[in-house]
Amino acid sequence: MFQHRAIIALSDLEIADFLPGPLWGELENLLPGYHRVRLPLGGTDDWERLWRSSPSDILISGWQTPSLNSTLQPVDLKPLRYVCHLAGTIRKLVPRELIEQGLVVTNWGGSISATVAECTLMLIMMALRRASYWAVAMHRDGAWKDKSNFSTQSLLARRVGIHGFGSISQCLVPMLRPFTSHIQAFSPNVPEESFSSLDVKRLGTLEELFAESDVVVELAAATPENYHIVTENHLRMIPEGGVFVNVGRGCVVDEDGLHRVAREGRLQIALDVFEQEPLPSDSPLRGLPNVTLLPHLGGPTRDRRRDAGAFALKNLRAFLRGEPLDAVVTLEIYDRTS
Repeated sequence: MFQHRAIIALSDLEIADFLPGPLWGELENLLPGYHRVRLPLGGTDDWERLWRSSPSDILISGWQTPSLNSTLQPVDLKPLRYVCHLAGTIRKLVPRELIEQGLVVTNWGGSISATVAECTLMLIMMALRRASYWAVAMHRDGAWKDKSNFSTQSLLARRVGIHGFGSISQCLVPMLRPFTSHIQAFSPNVPEESFSSLDVKRLGTLEELFAESDVVVELAAATPENYHIVTENHLRMIPEGGVFVNVGRGCVVDEDGLHRVAREGRLQIALDVFEQEPLPSDSPLRGLPNVTLLPHLGGPTRDRRRDAGAFALKNLRAFLRGEPLDAVVTLEIYDRTS
């Protein structure tokens, strides 16, 4: 019987969050004789020395795992067959050529979609109620509402348009249903069945989506063809007083155009992602009373990272049994991630 050799390269915090209690015990049972790497390491020499002295066919990785893009040679990584990544993007961890050569890589896939959708709903509500403006004004300025600034809106019966209709968008739809039945989306590459099964109206153009929605949610993938696909003109199509929320990818939106529209104050805007992260301290988006900002917090909350851990264990069990895996990072997916 083939004996797998595994390296588990996770920090103590990552193990506590992603693999609490019985999940960590299950991982240990699945990979007897594993080599645990305690992070962070002192330097890249330790990482390279490990792979040369303890070649392994499985790597369990997280946010703090050192890169395989280092000075490691192909011969050092030749035994590696599977990277089970607990988090999302793997661009900084795994070089593209390893996937080209047949390395199997999985990430957290759709296991975090519900928590991202939850954050999206929160941002919509915050924008409509101008919650971030009032929180700052009351704490900092001792503010209180008056007739001149008491301008808030409800989500009830609003037309919500979603750009991109992947797993996060599909989790968001049931969360929106208690508030509105007017949900529509534009996503040209998604099968019709995905729209019809959730009773979501499919729109034919991005222009329709922006012009015919009171709330626009940006969740399109960061593919080359989607770079800056949302222009200043699109943002100006949203009816005055409307809402624009981006929890997808910053590069999908022309941020210069977004700055100009934001400064005018005609829309409420809520953003969790940006073209440059961290958001520069002098960004024109900072300090605007109609803009709600989050520092890319839309992913899984600490208490729900265990969902990604459980998903990783499911994939690991499948790999050990020679069964198909979920959330495999193909070359196409690799190329469109940040």
